[in-house]
Amino acid sequence: MHYDIVVVGGGAGGLELAARLGRKLGRRDGPSSVLLIDRSVFHIWKPTLHEVAAGTLDAHQEGLSYMILARRNHFSYSPGEIIGLDPQAKRITLGEMRDETGHQVVPERTISYTHAVLALGSGSNFFGTPGAAEHAYVLERASDAERFQRHLLAAFTRAAFAEHRSLGIAIVGAGATGVELSAELLEAHALLQEGFRADQRFRLDITLVEAAPRILAGLPEKISAQAQLALERKNVRVLTATPVTEVRADALVTAQGEIAADLIVWAAGIKAADANTRLGLSVNRANQFVVDDHLRTGAPDLYALGDCAACPWGEKLVPARAQAAHQQASYLAKVLLARRRERSHDAPFVYRDFGSLVSLGENRGVGSLMGGLGGPNFFVEGLIAKWMYMSLHLNHHRAILGTGNTLVLALARLLQRRVSGRLKLH
Repeated sequence: MHYDIVVVGGGAGGLELAARLGRKLGRRDGPSSVLLIDRSVFHIWKPTLHEVAAGTLDAHQEGLSYMILARRNHFSYSPGEIIGLDPQAKRITLGEMRDETGHQVVPERTISYTHAVLALGSGSNFFGTPGAAEHAYVLERASDAERFQRHLLAAFTRAAFAEHRSLGIAIVGAGATGVELSAELLEAHALLQEGFRADQRFRLDITLVEAAPRILAGLPEKISAQAQLALERKNVRVLTATPVTEVRADALVTAQGEIAADLIVWAAGIKAADANTRLGLSVNRANQFVVDDHLRTGAPDLYALGDCAACPWGEKLVPARAQAAHQQASYLAKVLLARRRERSHDAPFVYRDFGSLVSLGENRGVGSLMGGLGGPNFFVEGLIAKWMYMSLHLNHHRAILGTGNTLVLALARLLQRRVSGRLKLH
């Protein structure tokens, strides 16, 4: 089947792009105008996966069905994963999909396009560390977060009845994911302890291991220092300048010695999928598609955005952040709408860094707003930073649901949390 615009990948950027284009084109030109492809059937905003992993966010309540989003925003949706690309013929091959029993659900198929956008996201970078892939949990997709949450709940229960009454968790990588997961696990533990008898309460020992000299190395030093102080006050053991040389089932091996752990999470670095190298496009060492300042790959009418795109930003690359994907989706929507109207859009993509916010628990956060209220960097912390962090999530929902539906959804979830509690014991 042929589609005018095909978006491969329904993450933050890909879904927002499909929704914008669908609302502009789909209502007028029909379902063959815009197609969104994703291997999952529902969408979760990736920056919230640490909450799903800790059990403080219900993935099935938070997740939004791609089929329903497609109907609301007038685009088409198809489940699938790209396994082949013919850039010259403008054809995409999607692999077959099977259920848990091995039976085929969706056959392999080929889709042609006029314009296409690759928004395939990224995964974990193990940097060749022995044992990391075998023994460490990752938080790349909702299924990863749910898997960790199930094992975490079992580990909590074991610790409550164990003789030593303790649970050790090691997190490799102190970027935003590692730091936020540490804080969220502490929240989950505190909430769970309230429901246990005094003789069932246990100690949670979290060790955050970072190879760089400081945590949150990509953010201003002030944020890094504030975040580390907040974690250490909550008894998180923070180890910087400590590269991990091996991951075992029950321990991390470092140059400073072994770190025992019941559960290990790998949150150190990101890397685009190895499969990207087999699509016939130019990629960099991190398997990202090389694009120009118009987000164009080397193939005609084929673009890339988000974590899978190596987009120039001065002497650096645009960072792999949700705000970058959001800005690129807005830019490409204008480009593709202009192309549909046979108009030119010569302005290049210009990334604007609006700063970063990090969640440190239910009512804590730190961050900086670039070029904001207080000069070049406006620092925020505490409840204000947390509210601003939450507003980013709501802004993503507004882009795909509209303002009215987002307000209704936010109110419904607030009421649900009041009734059922914050910790989800699935």
